[in-house]
Amino acid sequence: MQIQFGTDGWRGVIADTFTFENLSLVAQATMDYMHREGLAGKGVVIGYDRRFLSREFAERVAAIAAGNGIKTWLSQGYTPTPALSWAVHEKKAGAGIMITASHNPPRYNGFKVKESFGGSARPSTTKVLEQMVAENIAASRPVQATTLAEALAVGEVEQFDAVAPYLAQLGRYVDLELIRSSGIKAVVDPMFGAGCGVLPTLVPGVEEIHGSENPSFGGHPPEPIAEHLAELASLVQGGAFQVGLALDGDADRIGAIDETGEFFSSHRIFTVLLRHLYERKGLRGAVVKTVSTTQMIDLLARKYDLQLFETQIGFKHICEMMLDNDILMGGEESGGLGVKGHIPERDGILMALLLLEAMAMSGKGLRALLEETMNEIGHFHYSRIDLPIDGEAKKALYEKLQAGDINRIAGFDVAGRNFSDGFKFIFEDGAWLLIRPSGTEPVLRLYSEAGDPAKVALLLDAARGIASV
Repeated sequence: MQIQFGTDGWRGVIADTFTFENLSLVAQATMDYMHREGLAGKGVVIGYDRRFLSREFAERVAAIAAGNGIKTWLSQGYTPTPALSWAVHEKKAGAGIMITASHNPPRYNGFKVKESFGGSARPSTTKVLEQMVAENIAASRPVQATTLAEALAVGEVEQFDAVAPYLAQLGRYVDLELIRSSGIKAVVDPMFGAGCGVLPTLVPGVEEIHGSENPSFGGHPPEPIAEHLAELASLVQGGAFQVGLALDGDADRIGAIDETGEFFSSHRIFTVLLRHLYERKGLRGAVVKTVSTTQMIDLLARKYDLQLFETQIGFKHICEMMLDNDILMGGEESGGLGVKGHIPERDGILMALLLLEAMAMSGKGLRALLEETMNEIGHFHYSRIDLPIDGEAKKALYEKLQAGDINRIAGFDVAGRNFSDGFKFIFEDGAWLLIRPSGTEPVLRLYSEAGDPAKVALLLDAARGIASV
């Protein structure tokens, strides 16, 4: 089969495309790549989440790494992805591999590659990995593997605690004593994922729900979006908590519930934390966001006179910018946020701690912090719709939009266009609409932001008409 890396790694349905056989092909190509690039001598770090067979998949990858003569550190238990990425950085390893399908439905698993800097593999790297898998298949290249027991016995594979050093790094980045002494009543939902137990360990008194091991994730994908956080919202609405925090399945993404019990999106979190980093922590640097992220970031960057970069969707693009520039903060619409002074990686746990730190320093809730900012730069409303679309309809839509002759949508004149990743139409008042057919799934994603929620609804409805779905 053809292996393709998406926005962050290779993913597939367990026992369909994500099999031990296909995993072995990808792992062998990764080890070949490490040898070719002179990285093999630095070793590889391997971690895994709480999904079905994740530990067994990780052990298979470790056996292949050892069979290729590469020193391997294998997490002794499930671990958050940012902890695995930190281990790559701290050990100065040549690469890291995380077995996880992140926020995808329970039937999926995945293979994330972390480069030596401790962040997501860059597009140039994953392209080479795809090519090497294909070349190995064409050449009938055998998978070189030993047994895990033998590799452990001779020290080729070493099991280690990936979490403790990561917790120490978090304690250096945020003021845990201030958070602990603030008395903030917080509840966290790790969504049965790899982030369970971390926040209560760092901040005793934080309560946790859905912390047990449940490979079905309670019946829905472990994605921290509004429709999956009803229980968390109910707890905050009940008055027992001032904030709800949510992590995705491998804890590299974040969602939140504000003090009113309303879902607090990644756009709002990005906005609140950018201000916190700049004004309260005194950090400086440029800002990077993806094309589908709120314009509140543009306005804050302008307010602070910070350089702003915009990338295609996917944190790997933000990671590249963080490597090449002095970036204060980078973020994407799906909840992936990264900051200066850490690793070029999205980190849901660190973002949760920074939200608590912002609340502790200001004495305000998340909604109050957001309102404080929006009163200065303007109020914005955002929505996204995902719709099924087949290949023929997707092709017809591409041709229709690429023609570039849509000048008016929902009665509003198009003032600008950005077709760098999908088809983004910008209107005179700053409102925008993004129509983006997925490149890897039969899905059409529609995004819109405006100062008026009614206008957002109008634009999204018009987009459905344009797409005929």
